[in-house]
Amino acid sequence: MSTKFKRLAVYCGSATPADPRYIQLAHDVGETLARRGIGVVYGGGKVGLMGAVSDAALAAGGEVIGVIPEALENHELSNRNCTHLHVVSGMHERKRMFTDLSDGFITLPGGVGTMDELWEAVSWAQLGYHASPVGLLNAFGYYDGLMEFNRQMAETGFVREAHRDIIIEGSTLDDLLDRMARFTPTTNVLQIRSEDL
Repeated sequence: MSTKFKRLAVYCGSATPADPRYIQLAHDVGETLARRGIGVVYGGGKVGLMGAVSDAALAAGGEVIGVIPEALENHELSNRNCTHLHVVSGMHERKRMFTDLSDGFITLPGGVGTMDELWEAVSWAQLGYHASPVGLLNAFGYYDGLMEFNRQMAETGFVREAHRDIIIEGSTLDDLLDRMARFTPTTNVLQIRSEDL
């Protein structure tokens, strides 16, 4: 079964690594999503990988929705060129808006903030707050260790069998989008409403 995504939340770092492949990857993701007619929902910054994704998507004529907390608006140099820029009260509201505005999630390489966003999307899938695909773009083997840890959690019994494949991994964007389009929602632990989060 194929899914047409209207918008995808893109999680990635606000840093600019020394290795130029990461910025190029983010640029290619933004451009490709825009050319496919898929809107980008992202962290609202104009630096690092976040800036590369948004700039490329906008340059290709795509929709870009930024969501940034008040406390980070000036620190991360918010991108006023977005199609829409939402300034929210905090990180929790930011992640909830990512979820509400998107048909799925793609995580690019990033740091602690990116991991927070990824694991929240996974946790909310387990709890039944959303039934959207959670994609992980494992470019350059960046997330090999994370995927091994995810397997270890499942094998040890900390992740239910029904939830061990919530994270959909792909090494290229085309492969990842194809896998995400074939996604079947998992069996939820609970059915959580937005107001319960």
